[in-house]
Amino acid sequence: MPPAGVFAHDGRLASMDEDMDGAYPAPPEGAAVKFQDPNTTADGAARARVALSRLETLWVNTGTLCNVECAHCYIESSPKNDRLVYLKAEELAPFLEEARTMGTREIGFTGGEPFMNPAAPEMIEAALTQGFDVLVLTNAMRPMMRPKVQETLVRLNNAHLARLTLRVSIDHFTRKGHDAERGAGAFDAMLAGVKWLFDNGFNVSIAGRSLPGESEPQSRTGFARLFENEAIPLDANDPHHLVIFPEMDEARDVPEITTDCWGILHKNPADIMCATSRMLVKRKGAAAPVVLSCTLIPYDEKFEMGATLAQASAPVKLNHPYCAQFCVLGGASCSG
Repeated sequence: MPPAGVFAHDGRLASMDEDMDGAYPAPPEGAAVKFQDPNTTADGAARARVALSRLETLWVNTGTLCNVECAHCYIESSPKNDRLVYLKAEELAPFLEEARTMGTREIGFTGGEPFMNPAAPEMIEAALTQGFDVLVLTNAMRPMMRPKVQETLVRLNNAHLARLTLRVSIDHFTRKGHDAERGAGAFDAMLAGVKWLFDNGFNVSIAGRSLPGESEPQSRTGFARLFENEAIPLDANDPHHLVIFPEMDEARDVPEITTDCWGILHKNPADIMCATSRMLVKRKGAAAPVVLSCTLIPYDEKFEMGATLAQASAPVKLNHPYCAQFCVLGGASCSG
């Protein structure tokens, strides 16, 4: 969660506590609308931007269709949401080639649920074959557990050991908390998938969330109990084993990030996710994929950066609430 000292609506550093549900206080009546001008904040200050220092991770959105509909999915994935359609292997191919020439280390696959896309195993194999590290974000449920998918994953893991990692989403360390987000039975189905991955020698990490009123240390303690009880060989205090993401709410009133914020917050823009990553998506009805600045904002056309990775190398203007909530104040990153 963001620190107690955050930026006031006029851009100054203020000491103000979050209220009990974790939301920031509402802006003053008649305040200027935030996150409108790409270059300046509502108060007229220079908006912060982040330059691409290197393309470390290319994220690939395989499509927004998912086998479950989570209560707080930032991308609104569901069995019916196809606003981002299935990407095809032949559409990904030129971006892999361009990423390779740019020295990209990692290809990350996300969705929706990546294994809903029939081409996911082929795309994962293409990335591994070309020498990339591969990170796949999955719920480890039925789409991943189909026999043909399992067979392909085992083959790829055996051939490319240590370069393939599957990050499994666990919304809470309790069955009740996880199922409240994903539906009855989701926790047990996920655990079965996680145990299958470990039984077959995969590199596995976990993505959890800090729920309102729950600190990161409390979350890690809870996950440590879960890992011990279920014989999951991960260290809950190791951020490479367990990443805890802050809760996000696009409607929450958050401060805009100005160029002065870097110094006030002692933050380096080179440490922000969009300094080292871009995301590939294909929108419904589009003729071709496009490159976006961020994995968190797939529908906002302001963050569309071009049809190639080279075109998408321009600086990113932090003109969205998630820029503050997740990356700058939340200190989080999706990359491995």
